[in-house]
Amino acid sequence: MSTSRIVVTGIGATSPIGGTAPESWDALLSGASGARTLEHEWVEQYQLPVTFAAEALVRPETVLGRPVAKRLDPSSQLAMVAAKEAWEDAGSPDIDPDRLGVDFATGIGGVWTLLDAWDTLREKGPRRVMPMTVPMLMPNAAAGNLSLHFNARAFARTVASACASSTESIVNAVQHIRDGLADVVIAGGTESAIHPITIASFASMQALSKRNDSPETASRPGSIDRDGFVMGEGAGVLILETEEHAKARGAKIYATIVGGGVTADSYHITANDPEGRGAARAVRMALEMAGASPDDVTHINAHATSTPVGDPNEYQALRAVFGDRVDEIPVSATKASTGHLLGGTGALEAIFTVLALKNRVAPPTINLTEQDPEVPFAISGSPVELGSGDQLAISNSFGFGGHNAVVAIASV
Repeated sequence: MSTSRIVVTGIGATSPIGGTAPESWDALLSGASGARTLEHEWVEQYQLPVTFAAEALVRPETVLGRPVAKRLDPSSQLAMVAAKEAWEDAGSPDIDPDRLGVDFATGIGGVWTLLDAWDTLREKGPRRVMPMTVPMLMPNAAAGNLSLHFNARAFARTVASACASSTESIVNAVQHIRDGLADVVIAGGTESAIHPITIASFASMQALSKRNDSPETASRPGSIDRDGFVMGEGAGVLILETEEHAKARGAKIYATIVGGGVTADSYHITANDPEGRGAARAVRMALEMAGASPDDVTHINAHATSTPVGDPNEYQALRAVFGDRVDEIPVSATKASTGHLLGGTGALEAIFTVLALKNRVAPPTINLTEQDPEVPFAISGSPVELGSGDQLAISNSFGFGGHNAVVAIASV
């Protein structure tokens, strides 16, 4: 296995606060919120208890063209939009297709395609169900379509580990490059699952905020009055390659992916381990791979979904690793602005972490009212300067099923 440094040479994102990675970053720094009241007739039709979410701002057909977009589920559309941006940002590498891979993720997959097809079947019969229904809804559709579009023949792999999915895909991409399976990997994740069924399900399990009268302030990680997460939508993509390969082609380098950790709780299908043992182990694994100690970490992007149970569990996990110092490290809880992108959230937040290190500033956490004494993270409603020295950050993602994934990122 190679010990080459794996660097980020391109980023792309489409999110509820911006159509591109730079737009999303600027909006994040300005304290924007992507949560809005849903303007769909099905909200009233099904009398949904939660009437807001954080939908992606971009209209994919304006980027991809209608003929391409209509052959893709919305989750794959968003993946393609973000990947095209990231590829162009990386300088559109001229690479042997056999040395280009795809590591991609989704938490749910093509829910819109599946449920639209079910409606068609019930109302019009089997002959009217599109032949492309299964290829559009399958969880590996995004990875497969990216492989086709970018002519990536090394591999096209899919991770589906709920909200940890796209962080895990980044960790996998690093490993695949180090194992010599590819020189360049398109890594990331996507989700477009703001659907009546998913809203109803999450609401039934008391996971969603019910602040229908104030969507923009509903996601409030770390606040004592938080009441659940806000569903989000979007995609994030990072172009990863060895430092040698990047320098040989004259590519710009944003940051270095220096470590990753992936574990499982084996505790409960939806709840985190309250002691945070699996999450803490994932953090330690990421730091060990990075050859770093907890004292080296200068910034944390927290998973921090704004649920009553999840936020303090994450704090306990980090306290187990960092001790009292966890209360001093600048922490950003960016879901306060973007909502929770499920399978796309880890990649988007990895991009935010990369940009935090590049720009030497930790993004603000909006909507902090009174901080919960059980979640005493060093979070701020304003951007926090990180300083001019070497910076090391971790970005956490934890998902249903007991999945934990952490990526460690270093400044250059």
